[in-house]
Amino acid sequence: MLLLLPPSEGKSVPDDGAPVDLSALSSPSLTRHRKAVLRALVAASRRRDALDVLGVSSGLADEVARNVSLPTAPAAPAAQVYSGVLYAAAGLADLPPAAAARAEESVRIVSALWGAVSPADRIPAYRLSMGTRLPPLGALAPTWRPHLAAALDARAAGDVVIDCRSAPYAAAWKVPADAEHVAVRVLRELDGRRSVVSHNAKHTRGVLTGHLLTRTEPVHSGEELLKAAYELVGSELLDATLLPGARGASTLELVVS
Repeated sequence: MLLLLPPSEGKSVPDDGAPVDLSALSSPSLTRHRKAVLRALVAASRRRDALDVLGVSSGLADEVARNVSLPTAPAAPAAQVYSGVLYAAAGLADLPPAAAARAEESVRIVSALWGAVSPADRIPAYRLSMGTRLPPLGALAPTWRPHLAAALDARAAGDVVIDCRSAPYAAAWKVPADAEHVAVRVLRELDGRRSVVSHNAKHTRGVLTGHLLTRTEPVHSGEELLKAAYELVGSELLDATLLPGARGASTLELVVS
């Protein structure tokens, strides 16, 4: 399986440690573009209008200022740096050794700055979203698309891709046709009616992620994914359904109360 996660907006800032080594990150074919995006982000964060360029509020000024020092800032495993709702629910930073090894092989976090990283890749905390138009590169998703295709297409071929990305990050890489693509959607059931949710969706995708990494066997198909999700029914979920879609894609619907 190839499990795709979005980054979290919330990040833990490492207290110490060596800075990021771009050449040591997974998917080394992304190194050149990672350098280009990093340079552009540092330059943009030095500008007087940096908050406007990066599309953030004044409350995030300190995080933008910290971008200037990213090349020398302390780095830590991505599983520790990303600290939002999904990551807390998944427990990526506290997995037992076998599950951590599975995560390093099977999980890729799609990032506006790094392209895609594994939970074990050491990165600093940063502020950059995929929806940003970053001078001089422009909109980030299209700039990453060919690089991520070169890095991930072969890895995905013949496997099941479990897609927990939000729309801006999904735009950065299209799952190839020779992979089974399953998008994960979360619905809330209230008074017999089901509706799409956002905050609870992050938590539920995190729960599913942790379950897939810690169960005895990895999944190799959409049907096996549905079986794994159904193991959570009665505790975390009310129901799980696999809905077929066009061109081999499907959607795993997870229903919560």
